[in-house]
Amino acid sequence: MYHPLLCLILLPLFFFFFFIELIPKAQSLPEHRAPNNTVSAIFVFGDSTSDPGNNNYIKTIFKGNFPPYGRDFVGQKPTGRFTNGRLASDYIISYVGIKDYVPPYLDPSLSLDELMTGVSFASAGSGFDPLTPTLSNVVSLPRQLEYFKEYRKRLEDAIGKERTEHHINRAIILISAGTNDFVVNYFTVPIRRKSYNVFNYQQFVIQHVKEFIQGLVSLGARKIAVVGLPPMGCLPIMITLNSDYAFAPRQCIDRFSAVAKSYDALLQSELGTLQGQLAIHGTRLYYADIYGPLLDMIQGYQRYGFEEVSSGCCGSGLLEAAFLCNRKSFVCSDATKYIFWDSIHPTEKAYYYTFQALRPIVDRMIKD
Repeated sequence: MYHPLLCLILLPLFFFFFFIELIPKAQSLPEHRAPNNTVSAIFVFGDSTSDPGNNNYIKTIFKGNFPPYGRDFVGQKPTGRFTNGRLASDYIISYVGIKDYVPPYLDPSLSLDELMTGVSFASAGSGFDPLTPTLSNVVSLPRQLEYFKEYRKRLEDAIGKERTEHHINRAIILISAGTNDFVVNYFTVPIRRKSYNVFNYQQFVIQHVKEFIQGLVSLGARKIAVVGLPPMGCLPIMITLNSDYAFAPRQCIDRFSAVAKSYDALLQSELGTLQGQLAIHGTRLYYADIYGPLLDMIQGYQRYGFEEVSSGCCGSGLLEAAFLCNRKSFVCSDATKYIFWDSIHPTEKAYYYTFQALRPIVDRMIKD
């Protein structure tokens, strides 16, 4: 029997629960945004830690544009980000107050406004070593620089050369790459190990970092942050492939993390030297440490509300990444309890805490 009064009671409840389901289960955006009167845009270069979907538009098996990737993104949409939701770069651009997400440059549907306010040129699987991107047929760092040059020309055609120069001068540049050079390349493929010991390979990679920075500066970049390496020995895939105890007990492998730590020290030193050389252009370089924040999450996981630190949420969490983490994979029910989404990449929650650790650097970049 139809009861009008009952409908009036149930209808609001229906819409309440309907809209609750639409709200993403992701970590909430930062409540306070930085006072930003100077930053025009954010441009991102690197690998899967900052690729929001560029690999969707190239021929490679290294894609993340299918479930369960993006499970906790707005609309539960797999965008090509190699995580369940947002990346640290998304949190940063939102905090700066420009827009909520960094889109991929290769998306042909981007409007002029989207292009002007910032894009990512990053490609999952890439690295500074020219050999690294060839292993997975992805966009190399030099090619990303070429895309940035192409971007600059598109902007010049739209708003003029002088405005474009001023616009890029005021932008924040983020570079996040290097992990694949060691994890996928040096420690897995024997080619580089035949020619370089660890220290020489670190110097080889850093030389390419410096050349990439100089290329950015020549195109007008003035505020450049370079992200260091994470504690590589704590990545679930490294534990699985290199430990005598791949299943239990699973612990970080110190010798790999030590390589990352010494690389980061070299990188920080070289950035200081390069800063002196580029100061004449008004360039400012910043070293962004993610080793410390990620290690702190792993060692003090309970303080952050994590429960699992050595395996990912997707599949077994021991080996799966990219196409091995797919719609047929088992997926944990609550990714906020995990530091890693798959065997390599952090969860959105871990990226959020990484962003929080990097906030002081972002604030300096805004003010400088």
